[in-house]
Amino acid sequence: MQNNNCLEAEYSAGSLKLYRIKRNAAGVEPYIATTPQSRAICNDPRVCGVNYTKLLRHTCTDVLKAFPGLMTEHEAVVVNILRGGLNFGLRDALAEAFGWNTHTTCFMSAQRARDASSPDAWHITENDYKKVYFPPVASFAVGDVVATGTSLRYGLNELLAAAHTQRTDVRNLIFFTYGGIKAEEILAELDSRCRKEFPHYGRTLLIYLEGCFTVAQADTPLSVRLTGTDLLRYNALMAPEFIESQYEDPAYPIERCVIYDAGSRAFWMHDYIEDVIGYWKENLQFAERGITFRELALERFPGLDLKRFGDVDLKALALRQISRMEKLAKGNDYEKLRQ
Repeated sequence: MQNNNCLEAEYSAGSLKLYRIKRNAAGVEPYIATTPQSRAICNDPRVCGVNYTKLLRHTCTDVLKAFPGLMTEHEAVVVNILRGGLNFGLRDALAEAFGWNTHTTCFMSAQRARDASSPDAWHITENDYKKVYFPPVASFAVGDVVATGTSLRYGLNELLAAAHTQRTDVRNLIFFTYGGIKAEEILAELDSRCRKEFPHYGRTLLIYLEGCFTVAQADTPLSVRLTGTDLLRYNALMAPEFIESQYEDPAYPIERCVIYDAGSRAFWMHDYIEDVIGYWKENLQFAERGITFRELALERFPGLDLKRFGDVDLKALALRQISRMEKLAKGNDYEKLRQ
């Protein structure tokens, strides 16, 4: 795991801890936020559906309280890049954090898809819908899961284009993500543009939830990975509380991804549950071939003190995880969906 000496504790309130990432991010102020709710989302794939979005909104609410002067009610604009942006519940989070009622919300669709000619390249599809309107002075609150950053870059470019068309003076932006370093790179580009194009621009805040995770690539040395999609604990920069939480259950450090598919996790249980079960069936096959929990944990989350887990039977663990997800599926009338 990466050296957490580059994290500086900056804010603590209730169960929220906020760490500043000590590195030059070209105008962006990067933080890692950790709460019991966001840790549960990363660690336990059974946290899904409405429960998942409720916990995510709770975390965003707590973080917003740490920045009370960033924007006013009349300039605040929640930007939902569909459909992942809906997961964060930022409209309600602002209301819960500050008691606001009249802040603006806008929507735009943007779905990424792999290029047929190159599986490592992406393009935007399903981007026909936009409902974007701003007050004369606007500060943006945005949330999205960021792996390749394809949807985020498209959405933010559209946002600035609309701001110019509507003659809006952009002041600040706060961005929440389960994501990787691409979020920082894209927001640095945005920050540079905003400082040139909007004379009163102030701050660009980036809130990583639990960690700045790595993104699976073709050369990432993992037995199972979805390139350009999976957000990994492998060599990531993570909150100390998140690292400590891995010892609560041996399944946590070897989950394939900290979020899996964020859209289906919230809105389409059929695909999401199939995805998680499929991964644990692969782990079951590994166990039957003689691969141990220790080998898998060293691969997926190097640096953990594996002695703290005791003797873990990978086969029993995989069977437990499959059973848990199947029970969750039946609770969601999942068997009917499969027919």
